[in-house]
Amino acid sequence: MVGDDVEFQIEDGDKGYILSMLPRKNSLVRPPIANIDQAIVATAAVQPEFSSNLLDRQLIALEISGITPIIYFTKTDLLTDQQRAHLETIAKGYRAVPYEVIFPEQAFDPSSLDQLRQLFAGKENVIMGQTGAGKSTLLNHLAPELQLKTGEISAALNRGKHTTRKVALLQVNDGLIADTPGFSSYDTLEIDYRELANYFPEFKRAAVKCRFRGCVHVNEPDCEVKRQVSAGTIMKSRYANYLQLYTDIRNRKPIYKK
Repeated sequence: MVGDDVEFQIEDGDKGYILSMLPRKNSLVRPPIANIDQAIVATAAVQPEFSSNLLDRQLIALEISGITPIIYFTKTDLLTDQQRAHLETIAKGYRAVPYEVIFPEQAFDPSSLDQLRQLFAGKENVIMGQTGAGKSTLLNHLAPELQLKTGEISAALNRGKHTTRKVALLQVNDGLIADTPGFSSYDTLEIDYRELANYFPEFKRAAVKCRFRGCVHVNEPDCEVKRQVSAGTIMKSRYANYLQLYTDIRNRKPIYKK
């Protein structure tokens, strides 16, 4: 897998053998990559329409793998004033989780790119996000010399064309960063439904004040998570996505491998 550390032996110039693979500290299924420090989650503000559910699924996958997320909103230049105000409120909510959120005033403005460069310098990073979110375009602005291919949104399907076909680590700004193929859905959460709340940092903090130690924040009385949702401290969209995922995982039929 891209990102794996290996021991190898070189023979005949550029040919050789992989002798062994060193232990991984983490890995992702989508995108398929290992040993990553942090992930830049390219999140389209529009075209395709912003999806808090998709964003939260990606954040949970990163929490499970112990990878630090950075949320970067793309295509902010296409927003109306009303849309911008709405998404800025959402960005504020994610910052309170707390997650690092970059919401450019103008698409790919220098200050936002500089902020991102400072965050990933000296680390192994991955850019991930749904098809059409502008991952390759973002990387092209960070490192124009790469001249990565980018695609246009298909108006008929409201999906982007897959322009990145493989995962590869690239040397950019004193760090390594991987551009990865996009996706139109995200369902790689192979966890027990009772563990799900542990991957919402704000839920985990609030849970110490719940009446029951094993509270899963659904039907239990005196639940601090539900109280904070009602008070507006925890985002209602995050809680709604949690309930949907909780139900989906709980009702998932087991897969019996032969």
